[in-house]
Amino acid sequence: MLNFLQPVKNFLTAVKFLTKGSKWYYGWLAFLSFFIAFGIVSYIRQLDQGMILTHMRDQVSWGMYISNFTFLVGVAAAAVLLVIPAYLYNFKPIKEIVLFGEMLAITAIVMCLLFIVADLGRPERAWHILPIIGAMNFPDSLLAWDVVVLNGYLLINTIVVFYVLYRLSLGKEYKMSVIWPLVIISIPWAISIHTVTAFLYNGLSARPFWNASILAPRFIASALCSGPAIMLVIFQIVRKAYRIDIADTAIFKIAELIAYAMGINLFLFFAEVFKEFYSGSVHLAPMEYLYFGLHGHSSLVIWMWLALIFNITAFILFLRPKTRENYFTLNLACTLIITGVYIEKGMGLIVPGFIPSVLGEIYEYGPSGLEKAITIGIWATGALVFTLMLKFAVPIYTGALRFKTSSKDAE
Repeated sequence: MLNFLQPVKNFLTAVKFLTKGSKWYYGWLAFLSFFIAFGIVSYIRQLDQGMILTHMRDQVSWGMYISNFTFLVGVAAAAVLLVIPAYLYNFKPIKEIVLFGEMLAITAIVMCLLFIVADLGRPERAWHILPIIGAMNFPDSLLAWDVVVLNGYLLINTIVVFYVLYRLSLGKEYKMSVIWPLVIISIPWAISIHTVTAFLYNGLSARPFWNASILAPRFIASALCSGPAIMLVIFQIVRKAYRIDIADTAIFKIAELIAYAMGINLFLFFAEVFKEFYSGSVHLAPMEYLYFGLHGHSSLVIWMWLALIFNITAFILFLRPKTRENYFTLNLACTLIITGVYIEKGMGLIVPGFIPSVLGEIYEYGPSGLEKAITIGIWATGALVFTLMLKFAVPIYTGALRFKTSSKDAE
């Protein structure tokens, strides 16, 4: 019994570190809590009065919530860019920080699930898709596949993170024999979560903008740009805030990998543009709406051109060793690529899929104030989750927190 209770006591001891911090730490928590509370109040209003408070309608039934969901699935999948060099090739500089990438993947999946809940008009009926108590319609339903891959990926990363932290808390190296099977599974699983998300759109034959075989590769390529870019920014903040030794070699190598992914992403984008504009078929309408406007409707045009300029500029900055190894231009490139992919893969993907509607209508969607408040609240929740995971993990990671245990327990 004592051997069983000791890990629980150790865990509770580590949790106490969450309550200790500087005034900046408490100020950050208060700042996030304000937006989370605002988001909760807004969501309660949405539950009470219904989805009519959003600007989504029959013509455009997916909006800001699903846009953020799609972007964040890519952020979660991008952890594979660290997992492969860290575990498969034993690249030490990245191996030392892969834990933080996996923590970001956990955070991103949690936010994905929150955005799905926010998009449900009747969330109390979500149990219908759960296994055993509901009817998942697996494997026929792609939505059921999405439930499986997202929750499975969340479980895999959670097990790996807490196992590694447990071993470090005992002053021991983690055993590759334990996590190797999970690592091998996590690599194709990471690709699968974004592939299944792409297939959710891809399989809708009535929506020609999404009904293209190139959609899944584009999803994965863009994910390997924006996700690692977010990681680079976070690594620099963690290095400065917690005095953790994160090697420049690791940061610059990730930046180099982003350059390759960005090149593939832009190539796939221009291949799709060529197909649409050169063929000049009736299916050109959504792409035309995005970049040139359609029948006087052009609310997304400026945003899409900005996204394209941001992505090309970021690609040039990442491609040149001189600029990707200079922290000013590196961070500028990260900001541009995150913003560019967020626009392109968010509203730039979701909205034009519905324009024009199957009846030829054009409904210009823009998120309501309530949608924005709930979205900000979910992003604040994600930031809070990641902050608390960092606060829990850093003392163990740096060796500031170690637990005494018997040699038998340690093995």
